[in-house]
Amino acid sequence: MTTERRPLINANLRWFLLAMILANIAGQMGYSMLSLYLLDLGADVGQVGLVFTVASLVPTALQIFGGWLSDTIGRLRSIAMGSFISVFGWLIFFIAPSWQWVLVGLCLDYVSNAVVGPSFSAYIAEQCCAEERGRVFGLTKSIYMVVAVVGPALAGFLVHRLGFRSMMFVAFLLFAAATSVRIWMGLAARFAPPRLATRPSLSGFRTQIGAMFTLLFGGGILTWIWVTDAIGDTSANLIGQLYPVYLAEIGGLNVEQVGWLNALLGAASIVASPLAGWLTDRRGERTVIVGGFALEMMGLVTLVRAGALPGFLAAMAAFGLGMGCLIPAYDSLVSKVVPEDQRGLAFGLFGTSLGLLSLPFPWIGGQLWERISPQAPFWVTVTASLISIPIAWLTFALPREETEPDSQREGEVSESASPTIAGS
Repeated sequence: MTTERRPLINANLRWFLLAMILANIAGQMGYSMLSLYLLDLGADVGQVGLVFTVASLVPTALQIFGGWLSDTIGRLRSIAMGSFISVFGWLIFFIAPSWQWVLVGLCLDYVSNAVVGPSFSAYIAEQCCAEERGRVFGLTKSIYMVVAVVGPALAGFLVHRLGFRSMMFVAFLLFAAATSVRIWMGLAARFAPPRLATRPSLSGFRTQIGAMFTLLFGGGILTWIWVTDAIGDTSANLIGQLYPVYLAEIGGLNVEQVGWLNALLGAASIVASPLAGWLTDRRGERTVIVGGFALEMMGLVTLVRAGALPGFLAAMAAFGLGMGCLIPAYDSLVSKVVPEDQRGLAFGLFGTSLGLLSLPFPWIGGQLWERISPQAPFWVTVTASLISIPIAWLTFALPREETEPDSQREGEVSESASPTIAGS
């Protein structure tokens, strides 16, 4: 008698990823062109940085609450709630008469980011055992990052031919479809988690927060994960919304070419992510994370030294490969050092604390651009990657015995859930 091998991506994850793909095709369409949309509505570069700085207050304030809500009422219900609110943000993007209205829509959309962000990786970790987690994270992130290819390319095509408002209307329709799937998943019994939801309470929130702060600032691996993430997030926020402006104004590219370059970045991430997940399971997260930082640094150096389209192509490919390495390796590492019932809160606490640190950096990036040079914020980010490499190599070694209890727990959860998964 043979035992049937379970697929890495089970039925629950397939529906989960469908909703994520629809929502994030819309997201990549909107965000890849949002800086240029703001300029088209009359904002200047400094105001573009200000918009993203002000809007980032929303996830900064709500992510820790969203993570706790995910641990309490369930990942899927939290995602459905956040997505429903964000639909109205996408409607505002479509009808916005001025750049100030885009700021309002962005604040509403960031509600979804605050809730979905902590739930995404936590839900994936619940659907697999520790020995397969690197591959599952790599494969799911790779499938999910298809949006990073489709979204920017579709956005560039629509803006070039029909204008920004038509592109935003298509993005709104896609996000509304994703929200419908998420609400169904949050309510349907077939997706009910093996761990029962609990009633949210203030005392429970305080207890969980205290335990998480002890774990986060205890001086162990999680502390150093936070340190490197803080360095990476703050520096990335310097340049995150300046890429399209740099490619258009300094590189001399049109909006369609900017869309295709963003698509190349996504394609490189898709290629790297499953390979990074496979390598994570065999060589450990530390090796993959260090390699990811090195690739990102190479990509940024190439970007600021490039003078023509071939150089920009090489830069975006290298940076995308680095992103594809870092995402599954970091998620796998965090999931192994944080207990299952605190993972949503852990990802939310990371988002809130790092959001506070990163809050002024989009504005600072705009100031560096205007007061020093357009290349200045990119060089700061290169330096940050260079600093992160030795920190990650020296502190991210994960003893095997630390993962075994978690592995056993996850295996038991996965087996108990398998009849539901098979029948769905």
